[in-house]
Amino acid sequence: MMRERQTVEKALNAFKSFESEYEDALTLIELGEAEDDAASVTEGEALLARLSAEARRREVEALLSGEADGMDAYLEVHAGAGGTESQDWASMLLRMYTRWAERHGMKVTLTDLSPGEEAGIKGATLEIKGEGAYGWLKTEGGVHRLVRISPYDSNARRHTSFSSIQVYPVIDDSIDIELNPADLDITFTRSQGAGGQSVNRTESAVRMVHKPTGIIIFAQEQRSQHQNKEIAFKRLKARLYDLELKKREEKASADQSAKTDIGWGHQIRSYVLQPYQMVKDLRTGTQSGNPDNVLDGDIDSFIESALAQRMSGGAATKVEDID
Repeated sequence: MMRERQTVEKALNAFKSFESEYEDALTLIELGEAEDDAASVTEGEALLARLSAEARRREVEALLSGEADGMDAYLEVHAGAGGTESQDWASMLLRMYTRWAERHGMKVTLTDLSPGEEAGIKGATLEIKGEGAYGWLKTEGGVHRLVRISPYDSNARRHTSFSSIQVYPVIDDSIDIELNPADLDITFTRSQGAGGQSVNRTESAVRMVHKPTGIIIFAQEQRSQHQNKEIAFKRLKARLYDLELKKREEKASADQSAKTDIGWGHQIRSYVLQPYQMVKDLRTGTQSGNPDNVLDGDIDSFIESALAQRMSGGAATKVEDID
C-alpha cells in the first residue's frame, strides 16, 4: 500500500508541475504577442516544445500501471532451434538487453550463464534493477528470430535461428508465495563454465522443478549449495508470481500467452541481416531498417508499441515470415 501511495503521489505531483509549466508557457506567449516581444514568444514556444516531448514520454510511462510494473526484473535468454547459430544469437540478444538497460541507467547483473559448446551461450539470466524494469520489459517475452549469412558456415549460406526471452519480476519478502515441498523436485549437480575449482568440483549447482507448472530453475552462481538453493527458491517464487499476473491479464484481455515453442511460427520479432536489413515486430508491425542500432539496445520503439497494444487490448497481428 505504501509503495502504491508513493507511486500515485509522484504521478499527481508530476501532473501538477506539468500543468503549471503549460500555463506559464501560454501566458509567456500571450504577453509576448501583446507587447510585440519576439524573445518572450520564442521562449514560450520552446517551453511548449519541451512539454510536448515530456507529454509523449509520460504517455508511455502511463502504460506501466500493472501490479508488478514498478519492480526490478529477471530476464532469461534461451537458445532454441539452430545449434551453434542459435547459441550465438542468444549471446547477441543478451548483449542487446544489457545495452538497453545501461542506456536507461539501470544496474545489470549477470546471475547465471551456460556457455555454448562452440560459441555463444545456451542460456543466461540477467537481474535488471531500475525504476519500472519489469514494466518496460514484460512484453519482450517470446521467441526472437534471426536471419543472416552464417559466420559458421564455410559455404556462406543463409541461416535462420531462434532464441527465446522470458521476463519476470524480482519479488521481495512482502509478497508471500506458498510452496508445497511435495511439488518440488530438487537435484544437485556440478556447476557449468567458469567459477573456480571448488565450484566445478562439488555439486553446488541446484536444479529445481516445480511439478504442477513444469517450471525449471537452475542456480549455480554461488559456491555454496545452500546459497544456490535459496536463489532457486527466490526465482521460482518470482516465476510463479509472474505466472499468476499473466493469468489475470489473460482473463481480462483474452490475450494469448507469450510462452511458446522456440521455433518456426512462434516468433514475436524477426531480425533480418541478409539479404536486406530490417527488424520487424510481428505483433505490432513496428519496424526498423537499422538492425545494428537495435542490436545495440535501441529497442524503445518496439517496447512502446507492444505496451500500447497490450493496454488497448488489441489482438496480435498475424505472424508472417520474413525471408
